[in-house]
Amino acid sequence: MNWIVYLLPALALPAAIFFLWRRRRAGNASPAHGLEACRLLLALLAGFQQHRGMSTAWLAGDRSFASRLDGKAGEIGALLQALRPLARHESDRPHPCLTVNELALFVHRWSSLRETLAGRSVDQSIAEHSQLVEQLLRWLAAFGEARVEPLLAGRDAHAAVRNYAARLPALTECLGQARAVGLGVATRGRCPAVARVRLMFLIARAETLLDQAVAGSPPCRHGERAGLAVRHMLQLVRQRLLGAGGVDIGAERYFADATLAVDAVFAWISESGRQLAAAAPAADPGLRPVPAG
Repeated sequence: MNWIVYLLPALALPAAIFFLWRRRRAGNASPAHGLEACRLLLALLAGFQQHRGMSTAWLAGDRSFASRLDGKAGEIGALLQALRPLARHESDRPHPCLTVNELALFVHRWSSLRETLAGRSVDQSIAEHSQLVEQLLRWLAAFGEARVEPLLAGRDAHAAVRNYAARLPALTECLGQARAVGLGVATRGRCPAVARVRLMFLIARAETLLDQAVAGSPPCRHGERAGLAVRHMLQLVRQRLLGAGGVDIGAERYFADATLAVDAVFAWISESGRQLAAAAPAADPGLRPVPAG
């Protein structure tokens, strides 16, 4: 049995080499991994915000949104499926931004919301959707800070990544919540006191985030367009939902105009993602290249 004593070191060496290689690979992923994770999370963010708005109108009595809810849920399911490989890859890292178990729990909460949506009130639906969105925002900010920013050179890297993965996504969420709450108001044709306070807070917060985002990035066409669209939406809320004349806008029109503002901010985010991808070093050949945005 003495031969076993000599064999063990020989077996241990390849195992140690493999372990070190895996740790090094996990710890040195390229920007492609972080940017792809951000891209998928941003797409999910948009999908959940839209589903929340449609759910609000549907629960408030506008049944025309029923078919669109099913279609949007299908899009969200496909995006969650696409996120699974990235979660597995991230789980191998020393300090993961997203684990397989966390994603599984998120999917479970989403499935539960879908199954019970018909029995929810408008306020319950908005709250539960918003909790899921907040989790997406936390993951997005973590990937931006831990996976994208450290691999970019230059003094402006922090501001650029913060706009892309934190500040602008937070702006879309303010607008998304204003879209959802405003849809309930427009569908009912009246604005309860609670909704009024919430809308006033959201539009004030959106203005602050917009000003910060503009100050944190160089002038660009997408940023200018987004600024105009956002300010138009905020004026719409002030004048046609909260104005002295009462609510004088329908749900379909409000949803369309609010969505234009949200989409304009997402276009700005996509342009920021392309700029970050262009500034990042070459991708790790072991990871498939992914378009940012």
